[in-house]
Amino acid sequence: MLGLDACGIAEAAPLNEDDHFTTWIQQGYHAEMAWLARNPALRNDIHLFLPKARSVIVVASNYYLDPPQSPPQGAGSIARYAWGRDYHKILQRRLRALTRFIQAIDQNAESRSCVDSGPVMERAWAARAGLGWLGKHGLLIHRRWGSWILLGVLATSIPLAPDQPVANACGDCQRCMTACPTKALVQPGVLDARRCIAYHTIENRGDIPPEFHTAIGDRLFGCDRCQEVCPWNQRGENTEDPDFQAKPAVLTTIADDFLTMDPEEFDHRFAGMALRRAKLEGIRRNARIVIANRQDENGEPRDCPD
Repeated sequence: MLGLDACGIAEAAPLNEDDHFTTWIQQGYHAEMAWLARNPALRNDIHLFLPKARSVIVVASNYYLDPPQSPPQGAGSIARYAWGRDYHKILQRRLRALTRFIQAIDQNAESRSCVDSGPVMERAWAARAGLGWLGKHGLLIHRRWGSWILLGVLATSIPLAPDQPVANACGDCQRCMTACPTKALVQPGVLDARRCIAYHTIENRGDIPPEFHTAIGDRLFGCDRCQEVCPWNQRGENTEDPDFQAKPAVLTTIADDFLTMDPEEFDHRFAGMALRRAKLEGIRRNARIVIANRQDENGEPRDCPD
């Protein structure tokens, strides 16, 4: 009814992840994402997010789509989660509907939701709620959907029976770590964002270090490499969710187009999509690298175009 593919419930007790997260921050692995270092206590204790929290409901939506068979000449790669509408808005809307459902049962219930936009550790809560386990790429792996899922969290004052966590089923597999183009996965489950293509092509507002240019390849926005090689993702089922279907603008816009596109056209063409997070200047910067990599493959000089 709510357009969700999976749901789990966890007890609203502290996560006990503070030491791990603090070490990650101290190592500088969060790069220039300063907001990640804020409110560390809140990330660990959901009661600082919702004081009367008794339960944490975690929802998941499958966003997987097969890649296009005949992409246009010169097309760049865009992470699958950004092919459709911005998931933040979609999942928040569905969590609001869930909140209304809860309030219809108990009008005194208090609830508060988060979709990757606040100091709530969605993946850790999803693991506690039994939706899956944290893979060596740091993403939650669901037995059916793999890691091609988007997560949302709803803390509520209503006491609900919690689900049991599931065992980690990665075993000795390290394909995600081996396949990472920049070796950003420095330990199982530990990502150094300073080396991550997804970070540099989306969150980084400055220049991308030249040492990563070649590894970026044709990636205009994000990187799915660690997910593409995961054995749990090989059975990917195409989502039927209309909100996550690929928009024509994603499938038809080539890297060169961004160099001549004005801000108004960019906003219009990609309205309501996550691609706008990198802003036009960021996508242009990425496009120059992609074009230079393409020229290098053709044996031409490898200079980023102006």
